Order: sequence, then structure tokens, then C-alpha cells
Amino acid sequence: MMKHFDKATILEAESFFRRDLINCLSGYKSLNLIGTKSKWGQTNLSPFSQVFHIGATPPMAGILFRPHTVERHTLENILETEVFTLNHVTAEFFREAHQTAARYEGSEFQAVGLEEDYLEDFPAPFVKLSPVKVACRLVEHQTLQVNRTVLVIGEIEHIWVDEKGLRADGSLDLNVLGTVTVSGLDEYHIGQKLARLSYPKPGKDLQEI
Repeated sequence: MMKHFDKATILEAESFFRRDLINCLSGYKSLNLIGTKSKWGQTNLSPFSQVFHIGATPPMAGILFRPHTVERHTLENILETEVFTLNHVTAEFFREAHQTAARYEGSEFQAVGLEEDYLEDFPAPFVKLSPVKVACRLVEHQTLQVNRTVLVIGEIEHIWVDEKGLRADGSLDLNVLGTVTVSGLDEYHIGQKLARLSYPKPGKDLQEI
């Protein structure tokens, strides 16, 4: 039996129930730790599930932030320094990744015991243990009028990938890399591959590749 929620029911629900329900509707989401550094040199690390592909030429990624009505160190650091990193999370350190969401006064790297990494003189910190590290430079940001969330778009300047998970065609084998995904706000998963399928064309059977 299906449970039905109309808009009025959703809005009348307890805030925690509404938050958790709506956050789960998009299904499994990517999980990245975003690394930044303030203009005075303090590093910051925070988990994000709202990171998505914008384009490949030039290579760009987007991040959606909650409304900037309170201190948001990651967003503020990006706007001030115009650089940030994206770091995949694995089962080896997903608990530490989750803990970085706590409101620390100092660096989350130090607070949870994750080591900073610096590559190619890029000024923002990477997570040493991450099998996929992406260096991004801010190219655009805007506040969405519909609910005041903030869209940040970064151009990708560098990518580091553990070679064991890089396929010859450029795609990543996330199962081999051990990339963790998230549903809702606090439930973590490791993907289980069903199949990789050929490009769909009318009248042509799909093939596993």
C-alpha cells in the first residue's frame, strides 16, 4: 500500500519529519567533503550531498548551499578565496566525514583526525585519504529567488584519481574506488553495481559493457 502526502499534509507535518522525508526523495546522492581555507589561513572541511555535474567543456561542477542566513564557513571561504576542493569519501573514513558537520571553532581536519593534503600548489586543502580529489575555482554564484538557496559553480582545474578505479574510456569504477553515497542526511551506503549498459538506440538491444 502506498502512503500519500499532498502539499498541505507535507507542510503541516513536524519540521523534522518534513526535512527527513524531502531529503530522501531524490534517492541516493553523491557525497563529497569540500575542503576550503579562510583568507587568514584556517582550513575547513564539510560534507555535501548537493554536488552535481554542470558541464564537461569546460569541466564544471555545481554545489547547492542552504540559505546564507547564518555563518556558513564553506560558502564564505569559497566566496572570499574563490577556490575549493571536492573529495570522495570511502568506508575507511565515512564516520569522520559525518562528524565534520559538527560546529567546530577550529579546523574540522584537526578535530576529526583527517589529514590535509596539498597538490600542485593549489591553495585549498584536499583530504589525504580520498581516492578522488578535484580542485575547483569559483566561476559563478547566485542566490535562487525561489527559496534563497545559493548555487555555486566551480571550474575544475585538476583531478587526481586512484588509478585502480580509472577506466580506459575515462569513466570511474566507483565500486573499485569504494566511494560512499548518502541518502537523506545521515544514512551511508556503498554502491552495488547491477550492470553497465551500452548507449541506447531505437531497435538495438542493450548490451552489458
